[in-house]
Amino acid sequence: MGQLGSILPLILLVVVFYFLLIRPQRKRQQEAIQMQNSLTPGTRVMTTTGLFGTVTAIDNEDVILEVAPGVETRWVKAAIGRVVAPGDAPATEQAADQAELGEEDKKESDATVEPNGDQDSSTKKS
Repeated sequence: MGQLGSILPLILLVVVFYFLLIRPQRKRQQEAIQMQNSLTPGTRVMTTTGLFGTVTAIDNEDVILEVAPGVETRWVKAAIGRVVAPGDAPATEQAADQAELGEEDKKESDATVEPNGDQDSSTKKS
């Protein structure tokens, strides 16, 4: 009975890890594989790196995405992170427009900074 009492916490720990970590991860993995296998031309997707594109063709384990009009790139199916719903696209375009405006403002503020002459603050001259 003493040996069972010392092994029981270890067995309980393995069971908890299975239900909290391994099983949910396996479920997410199966859902991702199912989504990647159900891709069809014309589907709007986002890659795992955040690139948005439209599926134009599917070759075995490869997907050809059109990321801009006339620009096509080849990706492995595993690189497709999610399918983008039609309602999601405008929100990302608005965020991109705001990011571009932020970059323009930064460029303008950099242009107004006056230079220090020939001396750089990181170098010392004697």
